[in-house]
Amino acid sequence: MEALGDTITITPQTIARCEGIIRPYIRRTPLIEIDAAEFGLGAAPLSLKLELLQHSGSFKARGAFANLLTREVPEAGVVAASGGNHGAAVAYAAMRLKKPARIFVPGISSAAKIARIREYGAELVIGGDGYADALAASEISARETGAMPVPAFDQNETIMGQGTVGLEIAEQAPDIDTLLVAVGGGGLVAGIAAFYAGRIKVVGVEPLASPTLSKALEAGHPVDAEAGGLAADSLAPRRVGERVFPIVQRYARQTVLVSDDAIAEAQAALWRALRVVAEPGGATAFAAILSGAYKPGDGERVAIVISGGNTVAVNFDLAR
Repeated sequence: MEALGDTITITPQTIARCEGIIRPYIRRTPLIEIDAAEFGLGAAPLSLKLELLQHSGSFKARGAFANLLTREVPEAGVVAASGGNHGAAVAYAAMRLKKPARIFVPGISSAAKIARIREYGAELVIGGDGYADALAASEISARETGAMPVPAFDQNETIMGQGTVGLEIAEQAPDIDTLLVAVGGGGLVAGIAAFYAGRIKVVGVEPLASPTLSKALEAGHPVDAEAGGLAADSLAPRRVGERVFPIVQRYARQTVLVSDDAIAEAQAALWRALRVVAEPGGATAFAAILSGAYKPGDGERVAIVISGGNTVAVNFDLAR
């Protein structure tokens, strides 16, 4: 076990070091270039990072392995709170590394995510109305059992693990100008922004119903925000992370908001054009460009993270 340290500064170098540690356990997911004209957006190319093809169905596996491989896991194992994707990722990492895991999820978690967690053999506890309820229950469990908490976003190891998405994109699409990233608690956007460290524009995309980062940037610090909407099981933690915020404030200050209708249309468009089935949170960043919430400039080269695909209930016709 190699410690990364809980107090180190998150930099491109520490993210690269983290990538070396977790590489045997994660997939290098594909990045494809498509013609934006397929979506009625002009002729500029778009690069899509298909992180929904990662182990456990989302980018979250990266942060999960970063935690379990670089922190001392007690005999009691690990505990996590999640809307679903983080829980599935921690359950998968614990299964691979043969560690006990208990995962707390709220009642809004999708059936697909709950099934994944159970498939990986973790103990699953379902209850409460939202992520905050699951988090409170997981904290009580950690105190009572001595299990190691694995935070969904507000932990240095988690942020560094998610930042390896940026490292891969930089290798696969070195000429991009802008990267669109969906935001819930902010671990992914913070990790990617820390890796690029201002070398490209990183834009956070949030549902109108859950504007956690937008509200924090307006206030100058993390604040409670609304938590609901179509992507609530992955992008509605109520507030952005305390460790996440300074990174985003420095390197990714631009955010755009998208409606639930735009997210649903992005899901449908990804299926129609590419036969990619993304969950609402996974399609949120794509919704920004499809809906016009983010408008690229002339010649701007844009990449988009399709961050998750744990869904069985889709609102478009799979027979088309």
